[in-house]
Amino acid sequence: MRALLAGLIMASCIGGSAQGQTDHVNPWAPTELRKVLPIASLTEGVWLKGDLHNHSRHSKESSNNPEAKIISFAESVGMGYLCISDHDNHVNGDVAHNTWSDPEFKSNSVLLLYCAEWTTTRGHGTAISAVPYDHQKLYDVRDQRDIVVGAVKKELGIHLSANHPSGKDHFGYSYDMVDSIEVWNSAVWPKNANAIMIWDDMLSSGRKLTGRGGSDEHHGIPDTPDKATKNSYQATSNYVGTPTTWLFSKEKTSQAVVDALTNGRVSVSANPYAPRVEFYADLDQDGRMDMMMGDNAKSTGRPVKFRVQLTGNIAADTAYTIKVVKDGNPFMTLEAKGKTPTAEFTDTPIAIGRTYYRVEVTGPPTDYPQVPGSMKLSGNMIGLSNPIYFNFDPNF
Repeated sequence: MRALLAGLIMASCIGGSAQGQTDHVNPWAPTELRKVLPIASLTEGVWLKGDLHNHSRHSKESSNNPEAKIISFAESVGMGYLCISDHDNHVNGDVAHNTWSDPEFKSNSVLLLYCAEWTTTRGHGTAISAVPYDHQKLYDVRDQRDIVVGAVKKELGIHLSANHPSGKDHFGYSYDMVDSIEVWNSAVWPKNANAIMIWDDMLSSGRKLTGRGGSDEHHGIPDTPDKATKNSYQATSNYVGTPTTWLFSKEKTSQAVVDALTNGRVSVSANPYAPRVEFYADLDQDGRMDMMMGDNAKSTGRPVKFRVQLTGNIAADTAYTIKVVKDGNPFMTLEAKGKTPTAEFTDTPIAIGRTYYRVEVTGPPTDYPQVPGSMKLSGNMIGLSNPIYFNFDPNF
């Protein structure tokens, strides 16, 4: 009797009953999402390709790589935007009077974003803006607590991206203060497996972070043999566009490009000539696509038809393999071929709780004559999409 009484008292003290039941209600449990932002037009916009991680001579370890050479190369391969992100610690945070004030920082066809690689003891990130901003403020708080860094980032109104999140210079800050994550760094696709894992972890926990690429190139081809360095060989294997990040931008302006990056209407290709991955969804299965990668909708609990499409240089008579990832786990594998390889599948996102889908595409490598060694490094990886989201809280 005494043992039974003691058990009942203990159960009461921990908020339970003799049967182990409690009155606890999880305030963060999934509930019906009341409102999401309206989905933008799927036709009023333009696809722009570019590179979001480049280093010029203003990064000390760079060689044979003035801004004019980088920009001219980007123009030659048809890029629409470019982010020259030199290391801020190499100029004590004064990017404005180095990279941005360089007389070579100009182009008639490529949108030049105002960028810098935020280089700290806790990892690296890229600050991205459509207009000049006071980068010195971000550099000065590099060793402060995340709450201080986040406040400065918000004050500056910039897009902050986590660079190469896994490895020696991993991103050691809170992902709650970044807008995107570099899931494909350099032409060496296999080394990005941990970055993809981190991305899926963030997505699965409700963080709607854009996945983007960046070549992280540092070295250009020497103008004369005597200017070659021990790293000059990299210019023919990893240079501007390895990989290339595609953005569906409302218009060709710098602000629209940054907005598209933040909103996630983004895919990544192995190089500027590789096929672009496009990912759409038909919510009511009326035959018209209603949303694309980066978009978020409220689930109706009914089936949704998804479409994956490759656009651009397609290898003739070759099948591409499409791996569909759902909530961080392999979901299905599809095959697509033809002049415009397309594959479709249907699934039902849960009515209560989050669901996301994204795709990775493999197939025959696409020639990149200007950087011929990159094909071997990227292997058969063609490109990847950003997710299509369901029931993600826009106020998370």
